[in-house]
Amino acid sequence: MSIQVVFVHGIRTSRTMWLSQQKHLTERGVPSVAVDLPGHGATLGETFTIEAALSVVAAAIRKAALDGPVLLVGHSMGGLLCLAVAGSDDPPPIAGVIAASCTAFPRGAALRAYRLLASAMNALPGRGSWLTRRVLAATLPLETREHFGAGGYAYDAQDSALRSLESLDLADAVQRIRVPLWYVNGQYDQLRVHESLFQGLSPHAELIVVPRSTHLVTAMRPGVFNKVLDLAVATIAQQTDSASTIGSADAPSP
Repeated sequence: MSIQVVFVHGIRTSRTMWLSQQKHLTERGVPSVAVDLPGHGATLGETFTIEAALSVVAAAIRKAALDGPVLLVGHSMGGLLCLAVAGSDDPPPIAGVIAASCTAFPRGAALRAYRLLASAMNALPGRGSWLTRRVLAATLPLETREHFGAGGYAYDAQDSALRSLESLDLADAVQRIRVPLWYVNGQYDQLRVHESLFQGLSPHAELIVVPRSTHLVTAMRPGVFNKVLDLAVATIAQQTDSASTIGSADAPSP
């Protein structure tokens, strides 16, 4: 059974942000699926709730797990949701997690400031889309530049999504995760604020800091992020093979 990869996008964007990563995996024969969270992408206009978002992620994992071990990959809000699902009381079958650009607990003054900034952007003409295009043009390579907005931007779901993240008990969830775990942050990512706390809660996790990149590390340095994907896929494949070998050795002789 081959490794299956499930991608979960960040706030305001959609599953299209993973197009570069999915192309990379397809070329290597690794199946993948990218979900649209409630109120994002194909579900623009729907109401975002944390319960519905977690359900979408869990359902995608369970479906993918029918065909092989699952590597769960999330960015920003998607990364937080992946950590919450992987560390839940009754997690779906997950063989490994990559949590990118999400080592910050979404609560308190920092969350309120982020919501105010997002609200101010939405109040700009065209909801600030012209500014978003300029920022992406200045920071992202051509191969990924259009992917972030290809599925549309979830302006209406943004504040409810940010507000609902505060209900996640991430400290407890992260401590429960026992599968291989990689944190991937851009060197200049503002959400590295609690990086050391996340490491302390999950000492078996590996932290990868990508130089000269920001919060949009998956799109800014796609080649580097794809190497992390390759590492995670190879790690899970090796562990799966080892488990199969041990199982065969322990099986009773006919």
